[in-house]
Amino acid sequence: MSLPTPKTAAAKIKNLSRLRPTLALVLGSGFNHVLSALDGDARVTYAKLPGFPKPSVAGHVGELVIGKLGGTPVLVLSGRAHFYEGHPMERVAFAVRALAAYGIRDLLLTNAAGGINRKFLAGDFMLLTDHLNLMGVNPLRGPAISGLARFVDLTQVYDAALSALLHRAGRASGVKLRQGVYLAVSGPSYETPAEIRAFGRLGADAVGMSTVPEAIVARQCGLRVAGLSCITNLAAGLSKLPLSHEEVLETGERVKIQAAALLKNFAALYGGEACRLNEA
Repeated sequence: MSLPTPKTAAAKIKNLSRLRPTLALVLGSGFNHVLSALDGDARVTYAKLPGFPKPSVAGHVGELVIGKLGGTPVLVLSGRAHFYEGHPMERVAFAVRALAAYGIRDLLLTNAAGGINRKFLAGDFMLLTDHLNLMGVNPLRGPAISGLARFVDLTQVYDAALSALLHRAGRASGVKLRQGVYLAVSGPSYETPAEIRAFGRLGADAVGMSTVPEAIVARQCGLRVAGLSCITNLAAGLSKLPLSHEEVLETGERVKIQAAALLKNFAALYGGEACRLNEA
């Protein structure tokens, strides 16, 4: 039995709606409230999309929605699959390949992260300027894919123009955007204080268990990428409180209105700049 291909999934997604967005958002923990601001045209669970693994983590719904956000057509992935759930890396990144086959050109990846930078507070938002991949595996490992580069240049993973739009969206939303380097680990255990001290010395400002595989595959597929973290907790050793996923969800709930406003304004600004961006 042959496995589903990204083109198969993309064809099914195209049948859902006549809208053809070029912008997609992946909603991590703390960002799902943006769906309340979305004028939805079509939605489907991942279980009904070939090749899409079903998330099993609280805060990740597992649903694809097409509609308009801030007046701009968007495709939204509400929730993602994680490597720590037991999925092989090619399955973790499958949705991004399907988005590329669909026709998405620009991708905003969001996540919940632990703050390493001592200036960060729980509830802050951080724009990703770069990343460190310490997951122990690369999503491009395996047979070469026809038509795509195997050795992908990651000098600038996170697009300057999209990042500038996020900064503008932050100002319009009254949200101060931090910026920094995101470090990805495999999880699901949280890090030790010694690991966090080491990560800080490596240049990391925040740590999480997602996003990097999607960003790498998106760049291989030629998509422009932006990344946004919600700092939902301080990393191990920086707080007197024990780490828990409940804290992540609680912080996401506390800042959900800010997160939704930020993404809505980003989509609206993108709609006004789409022609220029797509000509770049």
